[in-house]
Amino acid sequence: MYEVLTSTIIGSIAEHKSVDPSDLDIVVADYIDLAAVEKLASHDNSTWSLQFELPNNTVTVHSDGRILVDDQVRQNWISD
Repeated sequence: MYEVLTSTIIGSIAEHKSVDPSDLDIVVADYIDLAAVEKLASHDNSTWSLQFELPNNTVTVHSDGRILVDDQVRQNWISD
């Protein structure tokens, strides 16, 4: 399930930039440890948020599933 989070983060950034994830001009893993993000997400008994900077964008991930890019909700990484 938590691997879904990293791909959803990348997809959210790509959606915000109106490109396919494979066409992103950055490598997200160069800016944040995606394995650490997945580990944080495994703490499903707690409320948390994580914010990180990319060139020209700020990404925020919340434990409730929201992923925001530049304060715009893009996707939800938790499936119902």
